[in-house]
Amino acid sequence: MLEVIPVTVATDEVRALVGELDQVLSAEYPPEQRHGLALESIFQRNIRFFIARLNGEPVGCGGVALFGDFAEVKRMYVRDGARGHGVAQALLRRIETETAAADLSMLRLETGNRQYAAQRLYQRAGFRRCEPFGTYAAMPPAATATSVFYEKRLNT
Repeated sequence: MLEVIPVTVATDEVRALVGELDQVLSAEYPPEQRHGLALESIFQRNIRFFIARLNGEPVGCGGVALFGDFAEVKRMYVRDGARGHGVAQALLRRIETETAAADLSMLRLETGNRQYAAQRLYQRAGFRRCEPFGTYAAMPPAATATSVFYEKRLNT
């Protein structure tokens, strides 16, 4: 059984999942090219965050930051052993639902150029590559040299 549940505080499960994601990303990218939210920044008023459970076990997480004119996918991660079970798709559907519920029609994201599975997921879900947006657009080029940007217009 797969379920996606909202979390509003940094539980041990959230800490473990975000910590694993940070380890994966730090092995691939230098600090100045990693743009994930710090754990303490995830639980803000404009962010909705979720844990995915497969047969009761926490196997993934992801969130969405809601801004004035768009939303941004944040901290998407699925443990290796849970991949191929629809976890990432379920998290992404929940993120899209939250975006639409906030009356936003544009969902964007930044991922790393070595995150091949993530890029395939987003492309299959209807995301298209785009230019840097929001705060990324103001960053020096070296800070986003390994970044890939995507966006998807939702039917709200």
